[in-house]
Amino acid sequence: MKLVPITLERGYYSFTGPLVRWLVRAGVRPNSITTLGTMLVVVSAVFYGFGAIRLGGALLLLSGGLDTLDGAVAREAGAATKFGAFYDSTLDRVSDGATFIGIAAYLLHAPEVAYRNLAIILCMVATLASLVVSYARARAEGLGIDCKVGIAQRAERIIGLGAASLLVGAGPQALVLEGIVALLAVASIITVVQRFHFVYQATKGA
Repeated sequence: MKLVPITLERGYYSFTGPLVRWLVRAGVRPNSITTLGTMLVVVSAVFYGFGAIRLGGALLLLSGGLDTLDGAVAREAGAATKFGAFYDSTLDRVSDGATFIGIAAYLLHAPEVAYRNLAIILCMVATLASLVVSYARARAEGLGIDCKVGIAQRAERIIGLGAASLLVGAGPQALVLEGIVALLAVASIITVVQRFHFVYQATKGA
């Protein structure tokens, strides 16, 4: 089960299809898109850290859009490589960590933050859980298992955090931002459990 419906996901890829083909014709390399997307996430994290929550959310959503394009461009152009897959996966982990570090930095210094210490700890938990979610999939793929299950994959994390930040900001006493981080931490932990169970079922008796 995924929080983003598969029909919405398919509709998005159909909508971005012409852009992907234009990028291929323009000679844009998939790794260049990956690099630009990661740079946007890092800038987004800086804005989060300085309290520009809405701008940070907007850039995070934009980076998520770019994140969907690099793989599509690679497939459309027939330019998919092992290094490209490694490069994309590694920079995605940098992006995951940078976002929550930026939020933690904001919560550390912003005035009138409710539950400050707990919220910073939740940022750490969310960072660790998101990294384990991604590692579990990568390790499963190394065993020949396609492990894309879970309620909070990367797209869900980006959309949930980015949209809430853009629309609401941090909220009074940063409670909205804290709530989103808490939900993502819990959802990511659930996703880790779901992937453990999926791989166990897939390898049971093997």
